[in-house]
Amino acid sequence: MEAEKSLILPGSYCNSKLTYSRFKTREIQIGHLAMGGDNPIRIQSMTTIDTMDTLGSVEQTIRMVDAGCEIVRITAPSIKEAENLGNIKKELRDRGYDVPLVADIHFTPNAAEVAARLIEKVRVNPGNYADKKKFDQIDYTDSAYQAELDRIYKKFAPLVGICKEYGTAMRIGTNHGSLSDRIMSRYGDSPEGMVESAMEFIRICEDLNFHNLCVSMKSSNPKVMVQAYRLLVERMVSENMNYPLHLGVTEAGDGEDGRIKSAVGIGTLLEDGLGDTVRVSLTEEPEKEAPVAIALVNRYSKRKAALAQEQQREILTLNEVGKTTPYVSREVNTFVGGSLVPRVIIDISTKNLKDPFILSEVGYKYDAINDKYHMGDQSVDFVYLADQLPSFTMPGNLKQLYNYKTWLSLTNKSNIHPLYSLAEFNQATTKDPVLNLVRISNDDLASDDFNNLQIDQTIMFLLETNHTHGMADQRQFFANLQEIGLDNPVIICRSYAVKDFSGPVGDIMNPEEPISKIQLYAATDLGALLIDGLGSGIWIDSPATPTDKLASISFGILQATRSRISKTEYISCPSCGRTLFDLQETTQMIRSRTNHLKGLKIGIMGCIVNGPGEMADADYGYVGAGPDKITLYRGQQVVKKNVSSANALDELIKIIKSDGLWIEEI
Repeated sequence: MEAEKSLILPGSYCNSKLTYSRFKTREIQIGHLAMGGDNPIRIQSMTTIDTMDTLGSVEQTIRMVDAGCEIVRITAPSIKEAENLGNIKKELRDRGYDVPLVADIHFTPNAAEVAARLIEKVRVNPGNYADKKKFDQIDYTDSAYQAELDRIYKKFAPLVGICKEYGTAMRIGTNHGSLSDRIMSRYGDSPEGMVESAMEFIRICEDLNFHNLCVSMKSSNPKVMVQAYRLLVERMVSENMNYPLHLGVTEAGDGEDGRIKSAVGIGTLLEDGLGDTVRVSLTEEPEKEAPVAIALVNRYSKRKAALAQEQQREILTLNEVGKTTPYVSREVNTFVGGSLVPRVIIDISTKNLKDPFILSEVGYKYDAINDKYHMGDQSVDFVYLADQLPSFTMPGNLKQLYNYKTWLSLTNKSNIHPLYSLAEFNQATTKDPVLNLVRISNDDLASDDFNNLQIDQTIMFLLETNHTHGMADQRQFFANLQEIGLDNPVIICRSYAVKDFSGPVGDIMNPEEPISKIQLYAATDLGALLIDGLGSGIWIDSPATPTDKLASISFGILQATRSRISKTEYISCPSCGRTLFDLQETTQMIRSRTNHLKGLKIGIMGCIVNGPGEMADADYGYVGAGPDKITLYRGQQVVKKNVSSANALDELIKIIKSDGLWIEEI
């Protein structure tokens, strides 16, 4: 039965979110499972097997449920697949699995209407359910625009009626890359267009007195995704709505990159208290997605209790702004801050500082024969040595940081800079003439040491926190600096003790667990600030994590937030029943030949149905068009159709070369 509609007052959501609280949404029902309201954040994923393979779909669904999935989505591109969802559901129930099923619908209203009578939920994409996407540039008059809305109403209303009759839930799922021509004509390819695309369908549901629905705003670009969800909540609140939110980054990819990209987008919104269900999209087996989603969500299911037990502290609040304003800093030593890319600092103080080869862990490969170092695109900018002195000569372009007292004792201070506490800096009589790094926290802004601080143009702050809701604490620091009127660069530092990695992810123990969780935690905590334009660099401190992994994660976070591009980005779908080739194998094949093309974004999509839209952010696309057939894209434009899969990668490389963007791998 449809849940009773609940309302919230306009203005009760403020996306500055300086303290943690979960945005209160209405409760909806998906079969036996309640979502939204005070219910836990639900975990879901999507099958990758052909929907017509009933037993294969059942077996894969069972593996997903056993891994922690509470909701399972299955593609239904036509009526025959929609009808077979009933067989899949029956077999699952016969085996004792009552997991709610969701039909994934694109372009085919008749399939949605069949599925809505058989399973617990349907997902529709407002960009292609009743609308069109031909990449035409069309100007709509107000009357023509309204006529299109009237047409959509008539086409969408039957599905709403069926959902009401059968108690079926619905997700209105907007994709950044599949906005209709009509939306594009008025709003462009923007978060505003994404939000309005969904709101049009939500308003139809409300007009038909149907409220058992949730909403999503997916993009392969975490920054666009975050902006769209925040705007959606703002718009819903203004119209007295509070529908549950389904969070996900579209086509995040695989491995470390996929996890970091997902955490930047999903984690940022969870930090804001947004989200009622999460799906992490990885180009891996679907049962590997749930443990990642669980690890992200578990931080917030425990946070409310942790904050209740924590001794309340006064946090300086000079200004609570409705929206985060990017922090524009001055440039220091022509190296940090201003318009320069964010810098990376790594602690190597516990390493064997008699061996120059240890610097390979931070991106500097030592050539012993020629006594030279070779840098790469992921060579760190600073290393912290605390009070330890190396017995070899450091690379000339790698800056070193020492604790102030040790720095003071050095005779050669070229390319070497001190790290102070606030008190040490105030008391110091000798300082570096070019760059001084000063430890600080948000709480310190109310201290005598800060009040006595003599601000000069050499100071760079190292921002730390020990607050349970550390991201909000650090975000507040930037707002406070802006209110004070300071513009010194700020390096964001987060420390993760070994205890942070205790316990399993979901129900699956992972021997790589410290690495897996640090990817998610750091991408959330640091990415949430960087995505809003806060910070001139990052320092991840984690004794449990190998140094080379810390460096890789740091650059991965900067890449995912689009603040510093150091490698090729792959926008790769997680595959579904529509996929026309082995996505995991193909992704690795393409990666092996193109991963040296710094800054390029390559979309690898399993099918022509949804692929072109979901890789909207890509420079080039490799999309399944049929059995053994690939269509190649430059941006959104088709370049070559129906290329044999045996030749498709070579043809893609030819296109990149013809555009002058290919470089030979060294």
